[in-house]
Amino acid sequence: MNGKIDNWAGKRVWIIGASSGIGAACATLLLEQGASVALSARHRASLELLCAGQPLALALPLDITQPVQLRAVGAELARHWPQIDLILVVAGGYQAMRADTFDLAAAQSLLALNVGGVFNCLDVALPWLLRQGRGGIGIVASVAGYGGLPQALAYGASKAALINLTESLYLDLHGRGIDVYQINPGFVATPLTAGNDFAMPALMTARDAAAAMLDGIERGQFHIHFPKRFTNAMRLVRLLPYRAYFWLIRKVTGL
Repeated sequence: MNGKIDNWAGKRVWIIGASSGIGAACATLLLEQGASVALSARHRASLELLCAGQPLALALPLDITQPVQLRAVGAELARHWPQIDLILVVAGGYQAMRADTFDLAAAQSLLALNVGGVFNCLDVALPWLLRQGRGGIGIVASVAGYGGLPQALAYGASKAALINLTESLYLDLHGRGIDVYQINPGFVATPLTAGNDFAMPALMTARDAAAAMLDGIERGQFHIHFPKRFTNAMRLVRLLPYRAYFWLIRKVTGL
């Protein structure tokens, strides 16, 4: 559904959300393969540490909830790179939330980051990609967006929104020569999941998750999901009638 990538050498990739977890691991893998990588996130020190000794790396700190910052960084990057091959929006947050612990302010903050922040990124990315008529954009959603899950009252809703968003983007951009990637990880060992107090089936390392993500992009896939033994099971379970789906999710999670 997208063009294939045979070699990352010489490619220019902007990773938004690169200070830790999948984003940082992805940046490391791309740099190892000769790509030029711009790394953005809120934590300047983490970005500079990742860029140390890497002549092809560029640290550009920003907060995706601040559109003015994003536009300024996008303009700065465009001065370094007149063309860009791929923009990966990995940034996001997680907060466990159930109906009996509902917190409106926390829910609004999470949606502002996970959904509003992605739209802020699109405000910069889409004009650049459309102007050059090539390149691609990948957005990290989550398996939690496939269907309702315990403790995901706000998080799951935010990721379901991104799944819908990437589908609409693909329909709008595919005919314009721009690739779109919907990326749905399962459980990945990152600072966001470190506090989970429930079993996380098929937990992956951040490096393995980044490798799976890049493999899907290289193959030209639109829907990139991993680890497949877990994500495919979730997709199949979602086809069950609601009564069976709810029973099975409660049984598996114990929640």
